[in-house]
Amino acid sequence: MNPKHIDRAIEGLVVLVADSNPYMRRLTRMMLVNLGARAIYEASDGVAALDAIRTVSPDVMIMNWDMPVLDGPEVMRIVRSPDAFPKPNLPIIMLTDLGLRSRVHAAIKLGVHEFLVKPISPKTLQQRLLGIVLAPRPMVRSGRYYIPMPRRRADMKEVLVAAASEMNSVAGEMTEMLSDVEPDDMTVAAA
Repeated sequence: MNPKHIDRAIEGLVVLVADSNPYMRRLTRMMLVNLGARAIYEASDGVAALDAIRTVSPDVMIMNWDMPVLDGPEVMRIVRSPDAFPKPNLPIIMLTDLGLRSRVHAAIKLGVHEFLVKPISPKTLQQRLLGIVLAPRPMVRSGRYYIPMPRRRADMKEVLVAAASEMNSVAGEMTEMLSDVEPDDMTVAAA
């Protein structure tokens, strides 16, 4: 992709930056402006971020993990409620000071599209924004979670083989348990 197409892709984005630190909001805004973004809105806490999502309808939100009132994970739980929130498919880039494995796993379960550890570079931010714009991932339900489709999906045959193996194992255990029971010992429970 040539630089002109890259500029146009980012230029048309409406971006919401949610961070309690005014310096980080200003720094992120400057990076976005230098990357070509024109419509940038800011929120200083989780409640303001939710209000901005409803009123501004951003294309992407860049949000810090730690914020007052409602933190990043709490905002994610609200946003990723398809039956209750107006924009549950909003692509979200989560920023954090801590790159702990547990935090990365929590972010994935919460449904973030990208996870970046501060300090971030303009190039990294550009790559993540382009990934969201040029290769969008549909949202899917995974159990009780509403998340972007994983980049690497398990081979369906592999999943089916694992499920069949588990079913065979359970059936074998049940057969073994029942073989020890005498027919006279069995009673039918009343419903």
